[in-house]
Amino acid sequence: MNWFLTLDQADQEFVKQLVHASGSLKQLAKVYQVSYPTVRMRLNKIIQKIDLIEQNDTSTFETKIMQLVIDEKISLDLAKQIIEDFKEEKHE
Repeated sequence: MNWFLTLDQADQEFVKQLVHASGSLKQLAKVYQVSYPTVRMRLNKIIQKIDLIEQNDTSTFETKIMQLVIDEKISLDLAKQIIEDFKEEKHE
């Protein structure tokens, strides 16, 4: 359950609400007063975060950078460059 603890509080609450809604995205859309596609997109982002957390071969730094991509705070190209620069600097 480390993946759950690693999620931010808003994502943990979203998962909790999903369980309370018995997995119904339509019900969850009503709870959050948003459209079904909005709920689906949010769930997809959380799934991506969980998948990223569960990858054992990824460093904590890389995981944090990729979470920024999933949250759309930085671009994928920028994330790749940051990770590449980090690895090069680490090997020097």
